[in-house]
Amino acid sequence: MNQRDVPAPSSVPSADRSPGPSHKPPLIGIRHVALFTPDLEATLAFWQEVMGYRIEWHPDPDNVYLTCGGDNLALHRRGVEGGRERLDHVGLAVPSPADVDAWAERLRGFGTPLQTEPRTHRDGARSFYFKDPGGALIQVIHHGPLSEEGRVAP
Repeated sequence: MNQRDVPAPSSVPSADRSPGPSHKPPLIGIRHVALFTPDLEATLAFWQEVMGYRIEWHPDPDNVYLTCGGDNLALHRRGVEGGRERLDHVGLAVPSPADVDAWAERLRGFGTPLQTEPRTHRDGARSFYFKDPGGALIQVIHHGPLSEEGRVAP
């Protein structure tokens, strides 16, 4: 099924009648946003000094992960069109690494192609990516600090 073949939301079957797995894995919700920025230093200073975020992880000079409450904001140095920031992706947090794999199977069951297979990252997080029907890049992620502070959505 390609992006044009994805049914409109009103025609998507409910979870108990879906063509995919009948069990909907737990989902905490959107807890992660990643931005591409041409000026990492200025963007980092803004989010720390003005918005009150703190650094969770700074793995290298071009990437930094910030946190505030149960949220995680990733800033990635990248030359972007027009010299302005742009959204890279949003992340949906799940309670456990196994839930990452369960969501991958559920999406496959609905015919949604995965952009990447589930994998464990160098910081211990586990995730994969897919695109929604409008083309937005979505990450399903288990990351301890995000997943432990969140509540599971119904």
